[in-house]
Amino acid sequence: MEHQPNNPLHGLRLDTILEQLVAHYGWEELGERITIRCFTHDPSIKSSLKFLRKTPWARERVEGLYLKMLRDTKKNL
Repeated sequence: MEHQPNNPLHGLRLDTILEQLVAHYGWEELGERITIRCFTHDPSIKSSLKFLRKTPWARERVEGLYLKMLRDTKKNL
């Protein structure tokens, strides 16, 4: 595996990213920030992962929100 020091997503699994987003925002706010059905109607990690793995545009939005969360967290320290 290639070392990528400037890529905060390198080595992170999608389930880890999603779990951290849910812990930080909660399902309700996550569904408001990224309006996709798997976040707004009976959300679960399993159903969300299934959708995100099949839908590149949705995965990109989730990864983008994760990066924003990391930036905002660093700013507040």
